[in-house]
Amino acid sequence: MNNNNETRTLWISLAAGLFAAFLVYSYSQEKKAELDKKYGAMKRVIISAKDIAEFETIDDTMLEFRSIPDDYVSPGFATEVDAVVGQVAGTPIKKGEQILMTKLLTPGPDTGISLQVAPGKRAVTIPVDEIRGVAKLIRPGDRIDIIAAVDSGKGLNTKREVSVLLQDIAVIATGINVVNNIPRIIEPDATGKSGTLINLASDTRYNSITLELDPKQAQELLYIVSTQAGNIFLTLRNPNDRAQIRLPSTTIDSISGRASYETPTVNAIAPSTGTPTLGR
Repeated sequence: MNNNNETRTLWISLAAGLFAAFLVYSYSQEKKAELDKKYGAMKRVIISAKDIAEFETIDDTMLEFRSIPDDYVSPGFATEVDAVVGQVAGTPIKKGEQILMTKLLTPGPDTGISLQVAPGKRAVTIPVDEIRGVAKLIRPGDRIDIIAAVDSGKGLNTKREVSVLLQDIAVIATGINVVNNIPRIIEPDATGKSGTLINLASDTRYNSITLELDPKQAQELLYIVSTQAGNIFLTLRNPNDRAQIRLPSTTIDSISGRASYETPTVNAIAPSTGTPTLGR
């Protein structure tokens, strides 16, 4: 008899518990419906996990998700982390503030070219023309080699050597056309009342290019620019060709056959592509 009473009591307790849970769930759903009606449904948005300074590049450690009522969601709110990471804060963003796509900038002229320079590198601008600059067909994002024609000696003893000064150098800007920037500008007419849309992707009117170099490369290049700027020539590489070739200097003797020519040798393998790297 006791077993029957205990079993019945257990079932009654379970039923009472389930009924209580149902009442709690019903109450919470009712309250949720009231809040949704009053404030709107909940939306998942991205907020700042810390203070973000103006022009600071955003990474995933600065972001977190939060669900807030629809009525409190600001227009242009961000929902995808991938769309935010790598962007630049156009204005200061406080901790806990919603991340708005309208407050973010893609790295480019508006954010300054410094954000496009890799840590440890330097941006250096050099003059170019059609002869020295591959007919000005170089574009931001291309990779080039720099060849220098250097004169030494005086008078009858003057000697010219042509050699590869730098190899596999990244171009980050041609004139005002910068990597990661929409390549177009509005150029005003003489009256200043109207303008013409200029597509920088095919514009060849630039007279300078900006390169990304390490400090030693920058120093060597600027030495040549400061002494013999007209003797620098650029060659354009295939973007998948990262090999660096060690070549002897070219002189009148090597061209005429009076000097021996060294065959380039393979010194290393480029880790990114497996392409043999020839060089120092």
